[in-house]
Amino acid sequence: MTAVRAARRAVGVTFFVNGLLYGSWAARIPAVRDRLGLSPGQVGIALGCIAAGSLVAMPLSGWATARAGSRRTTRLALALFCTATALVALPGGLAGLCALCFALGASAGALDVAMNAHGVEVERRLRRPVLSSFHALFSLGGLAGAATGALAAAAGVDVRAQLAVVAVAAGVAALLVTRRLLPNRADAAPRRARREPLPPGLARRLAVLGALAFACLLCEGAAADWSALYVDRSLGASAAVAALAYAAFSITMTAGRLAGDRLTERVGPVALVRRGGLVAAAGLGGALLAGAPAAALAGFACLGAGLATVIPAVFRAAGTATAQAGPPLAAVSTTGYLGFLAGPPLIGALAEATSLPAALALLPLLAVLLALGARAVAPATGPRLEPVLAR
Repeated sequence: MTAVRAARRAVGVTFFVNGLLYGSWAARIPAVRDRLGLSPGQVGIALGCIAAGSLVAMPLSGWATARAGSRRTTRLALALFCTATALVALPGGLAGLCALCFALGASAGALDVAMNAHGVEVERRLRRPVLSSFHALFSLGGLAGAATGALAAAAGVDVRAQLAVVAVAAGVAALLVTRRLLPNRADAAPRRARREPLPPGLARRLAVLGALAFACLLCEGAAADWSALYVDRSLGASAAVAALAYAAFSITMTAGRLAGDRLTERVGPVALVRRGGLVAAAGLGGALLAGAPAAALAGFACLGAGLATVIPAVFRAAGTATAQAGPPLAAVSTTGYLGFLAGPPLIGALAEATSLPAALALLPLLAVLLALGARAVAPATGPRLEPVLAR
């Protein structure tokens, strides 16, 4: 059990470093743009390469995790992500930036699948839910990375130096800590198991879980890109108040994930996702009807709180759908990531055709669908978890 607790700490550090690196990069995108003199369209191309890299690497990571074990895949992907972060601001033109952005997205996507698979295995051995706390550490890492980037920008630190220092320091620390991950044999598939038929109904189950991940991450992406614009443009609030909309969403999501494991033990994942979906739908739906800045802040806070434990519950259900967590997690996380990418442009297109408040009404509707589909997050296998989770 001591080894499992050490592995839990190592997974937590991995999630935190993942968020730290991505937050650091996201905060310095304007500096990269200014250094290279890029137009908005060129920045969009570079960011699209990140998405493309993630979508390519996630299924490959699931395949590698099942065959080689999540320990080896996690450590390799972590090393590659640190390397890509350290190098991404160095190119002198768009072509080099796009190539490194693709590598950044690919390594981050591979790490996302592998570290979640290892988290599922740690949770199995601990016999209690811990996956939500890992996702909370990712959120905290993202906040720390964004804060570090903002301070570096304010101090005039060159973006190339800042990203390199953060990536090298975080990478060395994380790779030392991740030596305490569970051994490769913990979740690598035996050769004979690779030829065994898949459980009946697996494709349908993963399709439902993928749809839940798609809906949840679509809401997250839309909140990130449109919450401040809604409060600013549609409600006429000041820029300072508008900025609080996404802050409210992020704070309640992080707090919800910190409390998520205890809540999962008390009420079970199905009830938690169902209630979370209803809180998100009622909170944001009511705020859109009220049409006031204070209501909007409360509504996005409810959205963050309601969605906080959905992805950990969905990934847990996917990771316990078969003996090896990697391939089902890869399928579900790839589908969910498509929702994160689709959310902002979809809301924009709907807003163009109607209005931004009408477009944002899609989010409460998706939250209702999360509540209706909550039964899918009940663990299908993994009997060691059932006394805690299958309620």
